[in-house]
Amino acid sequence: MGRYDLALIGFGGVNRALAELISQRGDRLADELGFALRVVAITDLRAGSLVDTDGIDLAPLLAAEPGELSFAGLPGGSADTRNESVIREVPADIVVEATFTNPGDGEPALSHVRWALEAGKHVCTTNKGPVAVAGRELKQLAERHGVSFEFEGSVLSGTPVLRTARRLLGGLEITGVQGIMNGTSNYVLGRLEEGVELPEAIAQAQELGYAEADPTADIEGHDVQLKAVILANEVLGADLRREDVVCEGISRITPRDAQDALGKGLRWKLIGSATRRPDGTVTARVAPVALPADHPLAGISGPGNAVSFQTDLLGDVTVSGPGAGRTETAYALLSDIIAIHQRHHAHDDTAPVRRVLQEAPRD
Repeated sequence: MGRYDLALIGFGGVNRALAELISQRGDRLADELGFALRVVAITDLRAGSLVDTDGIDLAPLLAAEPGELSFAGLPGGSADTRNESVIREVPADIVVEATFTNPGDGEPALSHVRWALEAGKHVCTTNKGPVAVAGRELKQLAERHGVSFEFEGSVLSGTPVLRTARRLLGGLEITGVQGIMNGTSNYVLGRLEEGVELPEAIAQAQELGYAEADPTADIEGHDVQLKAVILANEVLGADLRREDVVCEGISRITPRDAQDALGKGLRWKLIGSATRRPDGTVTARVAPVALPADHPLAGISGPGNAVSFQTDLLGDVTVSGPGAGRTETAYALLSDIIAIHQRHHAHDDTAPVRRVLQEAPRD
């Protein structure tokens, strides 16, 4: 049986959830997938770095509280993060990138991805920044070095919208794509429909873990803007940048606006969209839209996400599911690893892994 050695860059919720899957269900995953997974390096801004080319014992690391974890003093451990040297020098097959990243320039994740690809290592990431800022460049870099760059989790977490477009909609002409791609804004809009004022709705979203301490990227549409860039480029073959996408958030919508729309059979949704024009050019935008009740995205409630593809033969094809969550996003990383295996070493069906994850650990 084959094995992939992983270097985990960032050890927050997502990569910890992936480590939990490997630690608790590694043997079963290997039986289902036909290959084993072993972690040989971990770096983290707070914990430092840990390297063991014979495989890291994950159980004691996972038993520690995230804020209390330190690699200093452990065999192969250091208080220094050492991202670049770990990525370039440790003999890992796949670099799993899940750090906190600036959406404007894609850093530090963009550098992490470049270093790994230059070193001839496969990369999977959940970060939107590198894909939106330099997706084409990174894919070309991966191609030159004979490795894969995978990023399914960059749009809807574990819900496979990019692979749906690539693999399941073959033979169709996709002329446009639109979606609800931010659970925080969708939840807040639902609360506005119930008469809750915006500040209180945001506070409730924060209490439930849907919104960050600073919700600006969610409420003003910046998060969706990056995802719209990725969809436009990956699904419609565009070459857009963030500044090409007009962006308007939901901060101007009042409870009265939301309730008036409901009375007319409409629901306000923050929609990220990309459309191919008759001349072949692609435009994209983010804006709140009052959708009619029969629209495929109108019924998406709470923190749910969905993307609808406009096709020539099937009309609208809509994929919905969770757009966040540590375990769901860890599944996206696992699906990326499976895609790497399929491309380079096998043609196995990915369906069995979903059965394994039905019992995956939850928050």
